[in-house]
Amino acid sequence: GINKYNLKNINIKIPLNTLTLITGMSGSGKSTLVKEIIKPAVENYLQKIKTNHHHYKKIDITSINLKKIEFINQKPIGRSSRSNPITYIKAYDDIRRLFANQALAKQREYKAGHFSFNVDGGRCESCKGEGEITIEMQFMSDVHIQCDSCKGKRFKEEILEIKIQEKNIADILDLSVDQAINFFEENDQIIIAKKIKPLIDVGLGYVKLGQSSNTLSGGEAQRIKLASFLGKGETADKILFIFDEPTTGLHFHDIKKLLSCFYQLIEKGNSIICIEHNLDVIKCADWIIDLGPEGGNKGGKIMFEGYIKNFIQSKKSITAKYLKSKINNQKNIKL
Repeated sequence: GINKYNLKNINIKIPLNTLTLITGMSGSGKSTLVKEIIKPAVENYLQKIKTNHHHYKKIDITSINLKKIEFINQKPIGRSSRSNPITYIKAYDDIRRLFANQALAKQREYKAGHFSFNVDGGRCESCKGEGEITIEMQFMSDVHIQCDSCKGKRFKEEILEIKIQEKNIADILDLSVDQAINFFEENDQIIIAKKIKPLIDVGLGYVKLGQSSNTLSGGEAQRIKLASFLGKGETADKILFIFDEPTTGLHFHDIKKLLSCFYQLIEKGNSIICIEHNLDVIKCADWIIDLGPEGGNKGGKIMFEGYIKNFIQSKKSITAKYLKSKINNQKNIKL
């Protein structure tokens, strides 16, 4: 476990409107610093709650525009299996309205709600829009079988008769993000395509629009949450985003996409704090808070705090030593 008492009454500085990374060996106190000190401190400040927190004495925030904190973790994007990427980023409302505006839908007096699998009307009555029936087992995992009524399509047969360029609502939900953007652009639905685009920006072009939340990995869920913020316009109220190791399991190409998304948020005046191990990401930081010197009871001390250009010169930090070695190796590679 972490020696949390090393982090007692600490004094740290985090510049706003930057990419700040919390680094250090496993067990050095990164999660404790973020979840038990920085996050509650900022929340208390924003909610104007005065408290004698045993981990910090006070917090000073220089920006009057910082109004919100968002902890982007790897928890599922919704409680129901009906939750999916397209509903989470708020693009499904536009798609449902598009189907409701088709000639046959108007003739039958269908509304946008008929193309939702969350409410009665157009969804399959047997599976309630799930596309499958769940059989609860007493001593084993539940068994999921395809709904016999809708054959996994989730909607009533008459709803599936409403089509746009030979595709019904179930076909649209079965498209990957890449395919969907092509489809909507080809059919002059630029607004819908634009709303879906953030999913490509975070490297999720392969995910299906209607893919159930319970089939998404924690990392995918985290990036869908990020995409939902990228799709929002710029506002005067700024957000402090906190990410917990968002690059875990990502290919370098997708890491570059993720960093690009971070920069987009920062350009809008937001700030990012990120727990990170990946040296390729660490070298892109503006500000570093490095914990150590090791993990467990030997961790929890701030080894470095400052700009990345000064970090690689640090003699105390193990992370800085590895980062400097990596940068020097890259300089020595001859192409």
